[in-house]
Amino acid sequence: MNPQWKKETRAIQGGYRPGNAEPRVTPIYQSTTYKYDTAEAVAHLFDHPEEGHIYSRISNPTTEVLQKKLADLEGGIAAVTTSSGQAATTLAILNLCQAGDHIVASSSLYGGTYNLFNYTLPRMGIEVTFVDQDQSAAEIEAAFRPRTKAIFGESISNPAMEVLDFEKFSQVARSRGVPFLVDNTFPTPFLCQPLKLGAHIVIHSTTKYIDGHATSVGGAVIDGGTFPWDNGNFPAFTEPDPSYHGVCYHERFASAAYAVKLSYQLIRDLGTPMSPMNAFLTNLGLETLHLRMERHSQNALALAQYLQDHPRVSWVRYPGLPGSPSAERARRYLPKGSSGVLTFGITGGQPAGEALMNSLELASIVVHVADVRTCVLHPASMTHRQLCQEEQQAAGVSPDLIRVSLGLEHIDDIIADFDQAFRRLP
Repeated sequence: MNPQWKKETRAIQGGYRPGNAEPRVTPIYQSTTYKYDTAEAVAHLFDHPEEGHIYSRISNPTTEVLQKKLADLEGGIAAVTTSSGQAATTLAILNLCQAGDHIVASSSLYGGTYNLFNYTLPRMGIEVTFVDQDQSAAEIEAAFRPRTKAIFGESISNPAMEVLDFEKFSQVARSRGVPFLVDNTFPTPFLCQPLKLGAHIVIHSTTKYIDGHATSVGGAVIDGGTFPWDNGNFPAFTEPDPSYHGVCYHERFASAAYAVKLSYQLIRDLGTPMSPMNAFLTNLGLETLHLRMERHSQNALALAQYLQDHPRVSWVRYPGLPGSPSAERARRYLPKGSSGVLTFGITGGQPAGEALMNSLELASIVVHVADVRTCVLHPASMTHRQLCQEEQQAAGVSPDLIRVSLGLEHIDDIIADFDQAFRRLP
């Protein structure tokens, strides 16, 4: 692929180059296994799995195309796709930690990630300390322990809509000798590239904007290839792995050690690959990502401006909105747009919010976000209802908060839908 091509071109052309008379569109290799001519060929692949496909739980030609494209768009060295975004986050942490280890994470997180960090990982012996991402670097460093293995944040937090301070978090990571992990689901690689802003590992729920059409659950972990795994803090990368012929990942795979270990140790053992069909559909969505993210961002800014002036709205959070608490960071880190999700507070609290959502006709109430159709959600009673009030507040969720995911419909129709719903409120 031409290294001079722009990101928009690479989103379409990347990952797959057909030969003469081969399918122009990436095929679906809907096969669990692969045929070999000799026993020696199979034995060689078990010693050198990066040279071919053994079994589709570990790798598959269709998912490989998507992985190459995602790594290229994020500016990473390799990508591993997973069965869901939640699986991607879980494996990204398990690839670094074992019982007794610890991570530091922003408290402003997606509810599923908060639950994973606050309840499930501790049951595995991995502790998590949550920090206010607006604290100073010194205050965040104070949360570190001798066995802290990572610092974690979201590019744009869900649903608080806060833009992460990449400079500060990467400074803390460098100071403490740990990788900086970023969930980049909301901006996508078209609007933000965390690896260029100091992150080492990027995580996506590809279910959202990357697929873009609400058809395929999936996730991805992209390895930036820049973290020094031989710094003495990560023996799992520098000591022999008895489960895989005693391989030392850092010695054998150098800058790709993280991605290889995740794929050939964790995906192999835990069995959470992306299916070929979902990889095929996700790759189709990815081809129009650049076009969609521009329109999502335009629509979200327009609705935010409309809501800001509405008498039944007490506040609006959208990073691209002038005067937003994250506006300065949005200008620095999200120059092409602030994605398609916003939140607002409605006067009258939860009852008024429910009445408004029930009156919408174009926008749907769904437990999803980030596709071509406009949708709404009340996080406090839905996605974050399992959290106590204090935990909801730490995640930026208040009882009056309504989350809107702007689709690709005409903005005049979207605003008209909200306008008629507001007029029906008592």
